[in-house]
Amino acid sequence: MTARRASPLALLLCAALLGACAGTGKQPLPGTSSTELKTASDATDTDKLASIRLELAIGYYQTGNYDVALDEVKKALAASPDLADAYGVRALIYTAMDEMVLADENYQRAMRLAPNNPELRNNYGSFLCQNGRYDQGLAQFQAALSNPRYHSPVKAMVNAGGCANLAKKFDLAERYFLEAQKLEPELPAIFSGLARVYFQRRDYQRAGFFINRLTQLSKLDTLSADVLWLAIRIERKLGNRPLETSLVTQLSRRFPNSAEFAAFQRGAYDE
Repeated sequence: MTARRASPLALLLCAALLGACAGTGKQPLPGTSSTELKTASDATDTDKLASIRLELAIGYYQTGNYDVALDEVKKALAASPDLADAYGVRALIYTAMDEMVLADENYQRAMRLAPNNPELRNNYGSFLCQNGRYDQGLAQFQAALSNPRYHSPVKAMVNAGGCANLAKKFDLAERYFLEAQKLEPELPAIFSGLARVYFQRRDYQRAGFFINRLTQLSKLDTLSADVLWLAIRIERKLGNRPLETSLVTQLSRRFPNSAEFAAFQRGAYDE
């Protein structure tokens, strides 16, 4: 099994996905209506054990120790077999291991258990878009955004914008990024997303505006190879040679073996 490099769409699970998300339980609590949601204070000792195992799994996943992470997910599921978040975490691990069929199966299992969990919808949408299933991914993002209890909609908006960009649906991408900007005006991912939209439209002045906002907010040595290559192409179109040279230096120094640096070396500015 080979490790899969994370794409710009890939997101880690946030704290809301650790073990006790509202709405993940299948059975009503004793003495309550079936319409009441389970909250953290209702967690049993078994729930807490499963949550601890899942936190450990996420920690191992983040450090690339995938086999141990999978073992921790198994222990979480042994304690709580219907824990939707455990299947969601396992899907992320399998994605990193390039086991796409298993990842897809786990996402689908997670959403059968927790169909109203917007974080799972967002992560599954990212997975689908990474694998070229753009329309299905966009549908998952929209399902997440339709949930009035979703506390971090900007994540899904930005991911949806990136997915629409990949699908060459630039008008849709622009709408998602602009909606996200209303909620978080200074988020770097929004600026890079809009810069990409306008670059693809050949609106280089507007693309330059947003890439410059990005470089004002973020240090050049924190930008990904993908964003550096976008910035290089934009500055080249605008004739800003000093900044282009600075960006090329970053790309060649930090990502000498990247596909983006290879594209620069062959002069593929319009690909």
